[in-house]
Amino acid sequence: MQHKCASSEFDVVIVGRGPVGATLANLLGLCGVRTLVLEREARAYHLPRAVHFDDECMRVFQTIGLAEEILPLVILSPGMRFLDANGRLILDWPRSQNLTSMGWHLSYRFHQPDLEDILINGLQRWPQVELRNRCEVFALEEDEHGVRIRYEDLSNGQLAEVRAGYVVGCDGARSLVRRFIGSGMNDLGFHERWLVIDALLMHERPDLGDYSIQYCDPRRPATYIRGTGNRRRWEITVHPDEDTQAVTQPAKIWELLSQWIRPDEAEIERAAVYTFHSAIAKQWRNGRLLLAGDSAHQTPPFLGQGMCAGIRDVANLAWKLGDIIAGRADANLLDTYQSERSPHVREFIELAIRLGGVINTKAIEAGLAAGEARKDAPVKLDVRKPLLGPGLAIDDLPLAGHLAPQFTLADGRRSDDRTGYANVLLVDKAATLSQPARTALAQAGIEVLTGNEAADLGRWLREHDIKAALIRPDRYVRGAARSEEEFDLLIAAICPLAHVPTAA
Repeated sequence: MQHKCASSEFDVVIVGRGPVGATLANLLGLCGVRTLVLEREARAYHLPRAVHFDDECMRVFQTIGLAEEILPLVILSPGMRFLDANGRLILDWPRSQNLTSMGWHLSYRFHQPDLEDILINGLQRWPQVELRNRCEVFALEEDEHGVRIRYEDLSNGQLAEVRAGYVVGCDGARSLVRRFIGSGMNDLGFHERWLVIDALLMHERPDLGDYSIQYCDPRRPATYIRGTGNRRRWEITVHPDEDTQAVTQPAKIWELLSQWIRPDEAEIERAAVYTFHSAIAKQWRNGRLLLAGDSAHQTPPFLGQGMCAGIRDVANLAWKLGDIIAGRADANLLDTYQSERSPHVREFIELAIRLGGVINTKAIEAGLAAGEARKDAPVKLDVRKPLLGPGLAIDDLPLAGHLAPQFTLADGRRSDDRTGYANVLLVDKAATLSQPARTALAQAGIEVLTGNEAADLGRWLREHDIKAALIRPDRYVRGAARSEEEFDLLIAAICPLAHVPTAA
């Protein structure tokens, strides 16, 4: 898809058009940022890769106005179960089928090509966003005014260049942008080969079930995942002495799948050996060059958080770039990007490694993060989302770094649809704010949401014993106020020039 203004000057160039790059481009479009996406391939990859995203990701898709389009193409996941070699349930990780505080369900299964199509088509809504396919970046040259991006148009062999204020590498584990940043990787120690088999069932097989199953058999650990429609995935450990080519031969594939399905029951869509890694880039930013998604971190897939982490990266990054480009913030704001995101993603990766330990070893107790395994009952796993690392929190105000809930408005709508991708001040009653304070907030682009508009907002404030909370565009709490003094701190942080009384 080639469209929009064929400009050579952009605010942001995104290298890579996968789900993370396409989500970032949609968020930047929402912010009014002139954006160019450069993608080496002609079209989205047609085979499944990522298969899971969570409620926070769906909330980001809601922000960019695409959740309702995505919703018919996903299914809800009931959770994951870990079975030992004898089929005994040793760890149970159920996912509630109720809406979470994010306003969406906890766990969705999806087919990545479907999602990518929606995200890429969504770019057509933004006149200031351009996508150029078949363009391979080979050089990035930064100066005090911006970045010169040189690339080859693979459709005709022509060399071209553009300039941009910033470049974001959403270009995967072998990231070119990371090489230009000069960042090494912190190795978290997990590197294993697994055979990933995507199959299309020819007949209904309800006995396979809807739960993801981790088969913790030390002889051959394996994972089963229910996909959308007739799609099913198996991930099976490859032994160190096994040849990659040999295990992807049809006879070997069907031998490995024999405990679940036969050749007359399914068609193999793809079988490939992947090495699951665990690593985090040491440096996510160098001047005007930044990283997001797999270019910044890689995780084993046992939590289903790989793509989710990238979506969180760009939700954090996009509004900061938008504020800097619009002149509302200094470029130093970008210093908070890695400091907030890196500890958050590290916690998820380390839990995924621990779960990998459960799947791969007999020492179940040693691998469990959530308690002790007993002979007579499984451990229940309840994964809580980590807090943001240090960054934009205001002093030591309460709830800083926590995700804020999404509230239900009196007319039944979700509150994010009312407030948009913006900073939002939550207060119980409109009378809490004086007219000068309201004017100052409006001038600073701060939305105000009150308990008069959403009853559950007032309940949330009272539950945490707070008078107000400031929510960032990525839905994280920047700070909350228990007292008048803390309330003044909140207002001063977001309206530093507005010396106005807060209460009417």
